[in-house]
Amino acid sequence: MEDLKKRKLDEIENAQIYSTTSEGQLRLLLEPLAKSQLVDLLAKLGSKYSPVAGEIMNLASADPVHRKLFVRGLAWNTTSETLCAAFLEHGEIEEGAVIVDKGTGKSRGYGFITYKHMESAQHALRAPSKLIDGRMAACNLACEGLSSGSSTLDQAQRKLYIGGLSPETTSEMLLNFFGRHGEIEEGSVAYDKDTNKSRGFGFVTYRTVESAKKALDDPERILGGRNITVKYADNSKNRASQVQLAQAVVPMAMPMASGYPQPGKAPALVAPVGYGYPQVVASYPAASYPAGSYPSPPAALAPYPTEPPTTYASVAVKKEPLGMPQTTPAGIPGYPYYVMKQ
Repeated sequence: MEDLKKRKLDEIENAQIYSTTSEGQLRLLLEPLAKSQLVDLLAKLGSKYSPVAGEIMNLASADPVHRKLFVRGLAWNTTSETLCAAFLEHGEIEEGAVIVDKGTGKSRGYGFITYKHMESAQHALRAPSKLIDGRMAACNLACEGLSSGSSTLDQAQRKLYIGGLSPETTSEMLLNFFGRHGEIEEGSVAYDKDTNKSRGFGFVTYRTVESAKKALDDPERILGGRNITVKYADNSKNRASQVQLAQAVVPMAMPMASGYPQPGKAPALVAPVGYGYPQVVASYPAASYPAGSYPSPPAALAPYPTEPPTTYASVAVKKEPLGMPQTTPAGIPGYPYYVMKQ
């Protein structure tokens, strides 16, 4: 009983202290707190006290960051009027416009919608995909940019490239054909900016990876009388896993001996890891090999014996005399003779 009375007295004293605490003193206490701590504190107070929750809602609704939407994937012929008409069903629009190129005056394929009330923006985000002027557009909060849930790491495994389309194939036909495999987040036929004619291909982004796999495995690929091509839009769809693997590998500089300097760096004075230079090979003891088990190699062969030079008997050679013969050849009188000129 005494402990209970003491506890009640402490609570009364603390309540009196808190009631006399001024707003300035509370600000001094809150300023050192981190943002996460303040968010947790306000969330707890708002869930317990409705006036606190009302103040939080009023502040959030006054900030346009919770009312402004970013809309991407618009057709080149979509105007600000058609964009606002598509989103007017969710609530009163404060501002809406399609972003155009300053030089050409043509649409850049995206725009913004700002609602008057935060509840209207939240209602529009429940169905982020909309068919506007024959193209499936997608929206998210403008403060999130392209880092919203639709641009997660698995987007490469949800976005498909559709090739071989006929010029008569429209975006509605494309979406209806691939909508049987699952909910489509974004998709359309690619059109030329100048002529507004089909370029013969398009893209479809599913909301789940499973739906994209079903579309890839579907053998029926005839649309508009043509056999179409279906594949991942990004061939490096496993890039996320490769990035994660590369981040897990920590680069390490291996120390090198002074005889092998690294380019652009002073020679290292540390020895290589685990061994030094020159490498010393341990000799095997003689007891490891019993006598007779491994015969020694034969001795080197003796060189070939030298033979004495062979002598040959001299042969007399009769030399022919040079010049005119000393005797007159037989049968030729008056030799040598002269021939008279005619």
